[in-house]
Amino acid sequence: MEIKPIRSEADYEAALREIERLWDAREGTPEGDRLDVLATLVEAYEQKHFPMDAPDPIEAIRFRLEQQGLDHRALVGVIGGRSRVYEIMKRKRALSLAMIRRLHERFGIPAEVLIRPVRAGRRRAA
Repeated sequence: MEIKPIRSEADYEAALREIERLWDAREGTPEGDRLDVLATLVEAYEQKHFPMDAPDPIEAIRFRLEQQGLDHRALVGVIGGRSRVYEIMKRKRALSLAMIRRLHERFGIPAEVLIRPVRAGRRRAA
């Protein structure tokens, strides 16, 4: 396969097949270099054709807690008392800048995700 820009779905599929074939290539070899270039091309194509929205802040918090085997009680003291945690997680109150900083520091949630507006229609059933 000749390396060229990915301009179509067929080019994209061919690049993915070639990446799969080269997956175990060693770094610094011609095959490894080819893998790096193809991966970069595929990443650029995917960003253009399959953009992903940043997650909702509340969903990001829930996801991180789940990843760490924690529940909402882990937020007490980080974003406030139990009632404040409830208000935030039920989308009744917005995150403050201080809360965003503490969530970022304590749980490593990217600040750029936490500063996004909370999506109003995304309430989860209790």
